[in-house]
Amino acid sequence: MILGVGIDLVVIDRFSAALERTPALRTRLFTQSEQAGAPSSIAGRFAAKEAIAKALGAPGNLHWTDAVVHKTPAGQPYFRVTGTVAARARDLGVERFHLSISHDGDFVTAVVIAEGSTRMNPDVPDAFEIDQETT
Repeated sequence: MILGVGIDLVVIDRFSAALERTPALRTRLFTQSEQAGAPSSIAGRFAAKEAIAKALGAPGNLHWTDAVVHKTPAGQPYFRVTGTVAARARDLGVERFHLSISHDGDFVTAVVIAEGSTRMNPDVPDAFEIDQETT
């Protein structure tokens, strides 16, 4: 069952400029291993972190470095989560994350699907409510 979906879009040049203006931002957002690579790759990792936060309901207490983006040998991105992100996922019943990152020109987008066997928020309808009233 899908428990949450998050998406984020980043303008690569704007994000790179923010990292240049505020060097401390790089260590606050990324682990040492995530800081390497082309600006588009780093922006993609940031988009992924924003998307996972949204898939988890966007609580304000998540630490950016508790969701680390890795790649399989085939190049597919995935997360390793620890600390605050793992605790939030566990609290919501998330059993796995699906991550997709896509680049096009000066834009990068990431989509995260949080999957588990229980509903994350029973107060939110699955897809829609059918109006049973007849007119």
